[in-house]
Amino acid sequence: MSRRTMEWAAKSDHLHGIPRKVVIAAVGSFAKTVSSLINTTFVHNADTLLRLVRSRPKGIPLITVSNHMSTLDDPAMWGFKGFPIFDTKLARWVLAAEDICFRNPLYSYVFRTGKCIPITRGGGIYQKHMNEALGRLNDGEWLHTFPEGKVHQDDAPIRRLKWGTASLIVRAPITPIVLPIVHHGFHEVMPEKYMFGRRPPLPLCNKKINIIIGDPIEFDLPAMSEMAIAQSRNDSFPTIGWPRTSDGLDEAAQRHLYTTLSEKIRVAMEKLRCYGKSFLKS
Repeated sequence: MSRRTMEWAAKSDHLHGIPRKVVIAAVGSFAKTVSSLINTTFVHNADTLLRLVRSRPKGIPLITVSNHMSTLDDPAMWGFKGFPIFDTKLARWVLAAEDICFRNPLYSYVFRTGKCIPITRGGGIYQKHMNEALGRLNDGEWLHTFPEGKVHQDDAPIRRLKWGTASLIVRAPITPIVLPIVHHGFHEVMPEKYMFGRRPPLPLCNKKINIIIGDPIEFDLPAMSEMAIAQSRNDSFPTIGWPRTSDGLDEAAQRHLYTTLSEKIRVAMEKLRCYGKSFLKS
């Protein structure tokens, strides 16, 4: 096993779960401080997220997707009042950039015990730890992703999404509930270029954070798969060797399906972003 990815530290029974409890408690305290104490956070439609985190049907996985405006988005976006951020069983799994969060053994251990899954940016949808993410979904867990793939601090429309999240939805043994979230304000709490082109050493205070939670996105995967197969029949581009999915989709069909799914998620997120802007002006 890789020293940096530390699969063993991510297991719930690692040292009887004590390291995970310590890390989740510390991270939760930090998130509460950032979002509820030194800054002001307003949440629209929080009940939907709370209901799905606490009491969705047993065995049904949850994927939340959001824009990515700062390195603090996760965990700070879960620090709003009323969110059960200290509960290790309810806590999200999150896809985290390997080059940032897993740079050395200490970081790797902390992020692993904090329920983070390392992802190599540019490594493709069939990289090793995407299978780990699928395993978490198969267990009915909650997974959070940032499908834009990187931090964008400008208040611009949601960009074209990477295919990773769409591939997880398609390849998951049990189709997950997909919940879009858009937030605004964390880019002011942790600006990328605050002083001398660097982030501030600590989160800034007295900022206003808004979190807009949508409703679950409806997907008709069988119909979308059939359409993807039909659209891909005349494709003639070079393939890179993706395996077929469990329901028989080849690489060409997968590309069409992941594009369609990603666009549907992007549109849902963009609607929330536009609603949030009008919400802020009112």
